[in-house]
Amino acid sequence: MELEEYDISPQVRAFTTHRQGGYSVGAYSSFNANSFCGDDEINVRRNRELLCSDLGISSDRLIIPHQIHKTLTLKVDEKFISSCPEERAMLLDGVDAITTDIPGYCICVSTADCIPILIYDPVHHATSSIHAGWRGTVSSICKHTLNEMLKNYGTAPQSCVAVIGPGISLKNFEVGDEVYTQFQERGFPMEQISRHYKKWHIDLFECNRLQLLNAGIDASHIHVSRICTYDNHEKFFSARRLGINSGRILTGIIMK
Repeated sequence: MELEEYDISPQVRAFTTHRQGGYSVGAYSSFNANSFCGDDEINVRRNRELLCSDLGISSDRLIIPHQIHKTLTLKVDEKFISSCPEERAMLLDGVDAITTDIPGYCICVSTADCIPILIYDPVHHATSSIHAGWRGTVSSICKHTLNEMLKNYGTAPQSCVAVIGPGISLKNFEVGDEVYTQFQERGFPMEQISRHYKKWHIDLFECNRLQLLNAGIDASHIHVSRICTYDNHEKFFSARRLGINSGRILTGIIMK
C-alpha cells in the first residue's frame, strides 16, 4: 500500500491512497477500499485493514460514506460512534462530506476523477473531508461544509488549512453545454475556470480553490495537488479512463 501524504499540520495525518499494494484484482487492482463500486467485499475489507494498520487504528475508526454527488454533510460525534454498524451504514448513506472534532477517527471520501478536499481547523481541532464532483462543486459543497463546521465547532475559515487532492484536470474534463451552463448560471468566473476546445472543459481544481478562497481560507493555506487522475491512471483510479466499474482512491484525514 502506498500513500500520497500532505504535510499540513503535526496534529493531523492527511493522505490519498495510491492504487498499488493491495489485494483487489482486475479493474480494481490492487488497492481499492471502496465497497460501493463492485469490488469483491473480502478484498475491500483486507485493503481497509492494511490502511488501518498503517494508521494505527481499528477498522471501526475508518469512516467512508456512500456518496451520491449531493451536499449532505455528516458529523461524526459520540452519537455516531456509539451506533451499531447497521445504524452507521444508514447514517453514511447519501453523504458527500464528513466532519469531526474527535481524534483517532479517519474520515475519508472516495474518488476516481472527482475532487477530494480536506479541511483542518487548528483552533477548534476539527476536520472535514469532502467529495466534490462537478455536481457537488456547482452546488458549493465546500461552502456548505464550512458552514456546518462553523455551526458545529465554531470554525472560522480564516484559521483553516485545506488540501485539494488528485482529480481530473481541465484538459481531460470535457463536459456538455448543459454542464457549462450550470456553472455559468451559478456565477462561476467562466473565463477563469473553463476552456473551449472541441467542447467545453471545466477546471474543477480551480472551481473548488476559488470556493475555499471566497469562503475566507487564505490562498497560502490551500494546497492544490494538481495531480490528474486521468493522466496518472496507473497510480490513481480514473473512472473516465478505466470505466465506472473500477476502483476508487481514498482521501482521508485523522487527528492525533
